[in-house]
Amino acid sequence: MTGLRLGPVLRHVAWDGSGTATVWVEADAACTAEVRCADGASGAAPTFEVAGHHYALVEVAGLTPGTSTEYEVRLDGGLVWPRGDGAFPPSAIRTPDAGADRARVAFGSCRWARPAKDAPDPIGPDALDTLALRLAQADAGDRPDVLLLVGDQVYADETSPGTQEWLARRRDLSEPPGTQVADFEEYTHLYDESWGDPEVRWLLSTVPSCMVFDDHDVIDDWNTSAAWVAEMRRTGWWDERIVSGLMSYWVYQHLGNLSPAELAADELFKEVRAAPDATALVREFARRADRDPASVRWSYRRDFGRTRLVVIDSRGARVLAEDARAMAGEDEMGWVREQVLDAPGSYDHLLLGTSLPWLLPPMIHDLESWDSVLCGGGRGARWTRLGERLRRAADLEHWAAFPRSFEELTGLIAEVGSGAEAPATVSVLSGDVHHAYIAEASWPGGRAAGGIASRVTQLTCSPVHNSVPGYMKVTFRVGWNALGRWVGRALRRHGRLGAPPVAWDRTGGPWFGNQLMTLTLEGRRAGLRLDQSRADGSAPPRLVTVDARTLTPHDG
Repeated sequence: MTGLRLGPVLRHVAWDGSGTATVWVEADAACTAEVRCADGASGAAPTFEVAGHHYALVEVAGLTPGTSTEYEVRLDGGLVWPRGDGAFPPSAIRTPDAGADRARVAFGSCRWARPAKDAPDPIGPDALDTLALRLAQADAGDRPDVLLLVGDQVYADETSPGTQEWLARRRDLSEPPGTQVADFEEYTHLYDESWGDPEVRWLLSTVPSCMVFDDHDVIDDWNTSAAWVAEMRRTGWWDERIVSGLMSYWVYQHLGNLSPAELAADELFKEVRAAPDATALVREFARRADRDPASVRWSYRRDFGRTRLVVIDSRGARVLAEDARAMAGEDEMGWVREQVLDAPGSYDHLLLGTSLPWLLPPMIHDLESWDSVLCGGGRGARWTRLGERLRRAADLEHWAAFPRSFEELTGLIAEVGSGAEAPATVSVLSGDVHHAYIAEASWPGGRAAGGIASRVTQLTCSPVHNSVPGYMKVTFRVGWNALGRWVGRALRRHGRLGAPPVAWDRTGGPWFGNQLMTLTLEGRRAGLRLDQSRADGSAPPRLVTVDARTLTPHDG
């Protein structure tokens, strides 16, 4: 009988009353994948093949809004899910009412694969594992409506000991890229390792998910600068790595971000499903996406009742020429603008998902902006060389390192947050920096001058399962204090930079540990909770709430 290699992963669940959802699976052979729900809803799709692997994204139709229904997965008629071991409750699809205005969004980033079950975990219990254990014991109504994973779902450049042993059986690890992954097959192993974790496998089967990549999904410093890209392209292994990384991202993560209507309109997906073997199609697409970022859009939009989520690609869409550096190209940011400003007044909360924080500790923001001046030649050739070395060594590549893009995003947030139809809250959801914090933005004059009406916050939550060196903890703390702000002002003066167009202050954190944030959005109010995964002796790990607050809108 055909077996289920990975999944099921519940992805898009409709909020518009259409009663549809998508479920992703990987089978171990070509077959027809079918999802059958207890209430009679169902869907089926033939698998498509990429590099000897067989995938399906099944559209389930006939779901009843406002209900939850258990489901099973069959491959060529044979039951493959649920497993039947009773370790977790049955997987279910919960479909909101068409008019629902309450949405619960959990998010985080940076999940390094945990060691084998019998090995000690040097970085503490995985927050996704711990969330699964909590939800397995809770009422189904307590589950998040969506799990947003904002980068580094797999670590292609920092593999686990188990993966390194597997790699050593395939090839000589003394040759580049050594213990990093090299090709598509090795990427599939990373996903097996990460999504095959029993707790995470059940969690992803029953909580809808949205995803976007960050650098470690490909390699640390990915697309840091034009000089970095040129250097990588001169190696003998980079082309296969970047092509394989984007191929696997399209198959494992990106497709599930799309609605059934978007999938139906996607020309590549049509061709892939029609091809006996889609490897060449997906490979060519990935190579084009790397060489011409404007040829593909990884950004996407989801509406959850009165909450709008716009996820911005802040890695693959970059423009890297020093005289035109941008976090995202003109067309890409134009598309983001259209999504944010579409139907003003139709949503109460705007969530902007970007793997890299918009608002950093002020000292770090000023350091990155200053370094961008150096790299652009603003202080002479000697400083330019120093700037490039510093940019790579210290990972100076956030929104602040792209000053024009920072100002563009800031201006867009100010525009949408102004006027009678402004949403109650605008929240930028990010990860990357291996700690969590909350910062609140304000503009000169504020609301009293007829300005920003929305409550605007930077919500950063990382890691799900990773660590941060002690010296970086000190840097992140100093980055907010008076000394850090003084250093930042000095750097701005040397770089001949003016003050940023927005001010911000930390209102929570920094928190260090394996963690997740959850937003509960209802009406024009937003509740925020930060949970950390803690181990307590021999007992199962648990989530401990370390901060909970209400983000009261300025108009309420």
